[in-house]
Amino acid sequence: MISLLLALAGPAPTASLPEPAPEPAVASARPSAVAAAAAGLSEDARRVSDWVASSGDNGSRPYIIIDKKTASLFLFDGKGKPLGQSPVLIGIAPGDDATPGVGSKNLAEIGPAEKTTPAGRFLAKFGVAAGRQKVLWVDYATSVALHPIPKGNPKEKRRQRMLSPTADDNRITFGCINVPMAIYSRNLRPLFQKKGGYVYVLPDTKPLEEVFPRLRVQPFLSASASRSP
Repeated sequence: MISLLLALAGPAPTASLPEPAPEPAVASARPSAVAAAAAGLSEDARRVSDWVASSGDNGSRPYIIIDKKTASLFLFDGKGKPLGQSPVLIGIAPGDDATPGVGSKNLAEIGPAEKTTPAGRFLAKFGVAAGRQKVLWVDYATSVALHPIPKGNPKEKRRQRMLSPTADDNRITFGCINVPMAIYSRNLRPLFQKKGGYVYVLPDTKPLEEVFPRLRVQPFLSASASRSP
């Protein structure tokens, strides 16, 4: 939906934003539960982080976990090492599925209930959006991209929402994921610009195992690995 990106993928603001969180200390290349807790992950985000790192689901590519309930982003390298975290802005409407055909609608045609950030596992790659600006396409078919806060409408107060101490006011986009320029340009873009990576968007209401079915077998795989000589 080209018109959607015209509104949401405009030039990023030039004002400075907080530096990305310092890299958490880890004992190995793969994040343990202790490292995940230190990084501020919720229980659901920790489960997904542990599963991805132990199973290699990311195929050695960098990956991001978006926790919609806490409006947070967690960035990992290809080996599962935590690299940083930040708040995010997400879709106005709670929900885990994109409305069929929403990617082909004009901005004015999208209803309030359709402004969701869909949950799931996405292979994200950089591509050109309206205005010849590059964005990280999370789901091109539904026009969901990850990019810095656009100028947009000042009345939306997106920067203030992102910097507020709670996640209650972080739902403001049409579905795209807005991130601070600092972590986008210094951490995320260098990791994803060549071959892309994975974005794991946690659900609002669906069971975690429904969105990521492989989590159902993870305890058995972990138990089997612990018994291996």
